[in-house]
Amino acid sequence: MQVKSEAIVLHALKFGDSQLVVDLLTEQMGRMSFICHIPISRKVKIKKQFFQPLTILSIEFDYRQNVHLQHFNDIRIAEPFVDIPFEPHKLSICLFLSEFLAYVTRDEQQNLPLYKYVESSLLWLDSSQHSFANFHLVFMMRLSRFIGFFPNFEHYSVGDFFDLRSGEFCQNLPLHADFIGPDEASKIMLLMRMNYESMHLFKMNREERNRCSELMINYYRLHIPNFPELKSFSILKELFV
Repeated sequence: MQVKSEAIVLHALKFGDSQLVVDLLTEQMGRMSFICHIPISRKVKIKKQFFQPLTILSIEFDYRQNVHLQHFNDIRIAEPFVDIPFEPHKLSICLFLSEFLAYVTRDEQQNLPLYKYVESSLLWLDSSQHSFANFHLVFMMRLSRFIGFFPNFEHYSVGDFFDLRSGEFCQNLPLHADFIGPDEASKIMLLMRMNYESMHLFKMNREERNRCSELMINYYRLHIPNFPELKSFSILKELFV
C-alpha cells in the first residue's frame, strides 16, 4: 500500500557504515520505524540532516504490514525550522522532547489530534522570539490530554492533594505514596491553566521549573509502562535562570 504522510523524527540510530534506523511519529499511521541508506555524496536526495530530532518531514513509502522496518520511497523536509537548529535553548528543549516523545508514543497508532498538536507546538516554538522557558512544561501537561490521562481539575480547592495515580485532586491524603502535597499540587493546577501565549505571565525560577518538570515526568512514568529515566533531562535542568 502506497502511503504519503507527514512525520516527525523522534530518534535516529546509526546502523552499519551508511544506514540509519529512524523512529517517526507519522500523521497517517502513528509510530513507525524505517531503515534508510545515507550515501556519502552531497548530491543525493536523502541527507543525514533530515533526521535531526523533531524535524518535520514529508514521506512516501510502500507500507508492508509484517515488516518491522519500512523503506522510504521519497522523503523531504515539510516544514523547515528557521530558529530551532541555531538557538541553543530551543535545541536543548527539542532534544529533551524528542526523547520524551519516543517513549510516550511508543505504542501509538494513528492519532491525528496528537500529531497535529505536536507539529503545531514545534512550529510555535520555532517562531517564538522570547519567553519560552516554560514551553516544555505546557507541552507535557497538554500532551496528556491526547494520550488519555489529562488531570481532572473540575473540583480543585486550595489545600487539595494531587493523586498521581488517578490524576485527580482530593481533599484527603491518598492511601498510597504516589501523591503531591497541597503546595506542589497548586503548581500542577497552575500548569493546567497555562498555554503557549500566556505562559510568560507565570514567573518561575530554575528550581521551580525543574521541580515541575520532575513532577510531570513522574506522572507520565506512573501511567506509561516501562518509562525510563530521561538522559536529556540533566541538560534541560541547566537552562534558563
